Amino acid sequence: MDFLKSKAINTGFVAGLGSGKSYVATLKTILKKIQHPDLTVAYYLPTYGLIRDIAFDKFPDMLSEMGYEYKLNKSDKEIHITNYGKIIFRSMDNPETIVGYEVFYSIIDECDILTMEKMSVAYNKIMARNREKAEDGTVNQIDVASTPEGFKWFYKRYVTEFNAETDLLVRASTYENKHLPLQYINNLEQQYPPNLLKAYLMGEFVNLTSGVVYSYFDRKKHHSDREIREDDTLHIGQDFNYNGCCGAVHIIDNGIPILVEEYSVNDTHQIVNHLKTNYPKKKIIIYPDASGKANKTNSSETDIAILEKAGFLIDVPSKNPFVKNRVNCTNTLFYKNEYFINADKCPETVRAFEQQAYDKNGEPEKFGGAATIDDRTDSATYFIYRRFNIQSDEFFAGGFKR
Repeated sequence: MDFLKSKAINTGFVAGLGSGKSYVATLKTILKKIQHPDLTVAYYLPTYGLIRDIAFDKFPDMLSEMGYEYKLNKSDKEIHITNYGKIIFRSMDNPETIVGYEVFYSIIDECDILTMEKMSVAYNKIMARNREKAEDGTVNQIDVASTPEGFKWFYKRYVTEFNAETDLLVRASTYENKHLPLQYINNLEQQYPPNLLKAYLMGEFVNLTSGVVYSYFDRKKHHSDREIREDDTLHIGQDFNYNGCCGAVHIIDNGIPILVEEYSVNDTHQIVNHLKTNYPKKKIIIYPDASGKANKTNSSETDIAILEKAGFLIDVPSKNPFVKNRVNCTNTLFYKNEYFINADKCPETVRAFEQQAYDKNGEPEKFGGAATIDDRTDSATYFIYRRFNIQSDEFFAGGFKR
């Protein structure tokens, strides 16, 4: 593997989903530590959540497989390998915290989850930490591994600013991982639209962050005359904002989500009043913004607590997914004609899906004020992602989570 063997000062590894990118990054980090037991190595991820999900699971498993004893210190975010010293894990979400230590080797995973600006600041901070000197003269290295997320920081650093004297770019596609079951790739090919297949299977850079965000939405093609029926269960995506709590009322018809009504009210108490007044006999499941577990729009109680106290069923994740994941999931359903909207009943949400664009950082535009475009798309896609998300582990079970 070129990435494992690379002696370049800066090696970029861009790879498709399931290509083994994080596995190889983990392996290289451990090998660097074993080769230099007196020096420290660092593994950087965009968020502390990913440190928990990736670093605290993969590293112990791999060290055990390799026969090394270790002690995992989750509070300090370090793993100590017996007789070989420590690997430290750091988040890049707040670059100002990347201070106060020195390391010999650094590897950055999933850099393009962060904005271009934040990643640039984090990288400069990481370079400043990467100065611990090896007595044998081995040069310090900073490696970066990432899934391609359009023409963002990774592309800028390893393509437009590529330096042949110090840099190496390694590419890998999902097809190269012979350990994957055939079903995994088949499901990816069936579920993703063409531009995402190029990025997430082939490891190619494609433009994922220009123009409108929901590029596969068509108000005519995705219109449905479906309205609420007596026996329908209502699935409501809910965004919280003072003076602009947007709700997206869905039904699921033969496994297909349909947005049938929309609303906007001032606060969480008005959400309760609206739902009880307009849908008094309906079974209602609410899929809210996860921040509602802490936020209080206009009450001493949290938004989620108010909804639960009112008797509604709540389906909320421990934390909100990355915005790009909600966007990709929703665009995939539009591409496959598996998500419809009653445009007559939901004109504001239709307008929002048509008009929301990417900002200068390649992120979906955010707007100030109440019941804005991004509030409408957020409310709808909280539900869509929660019930219809495409997750790697779910492909082994045969497709969408229903």
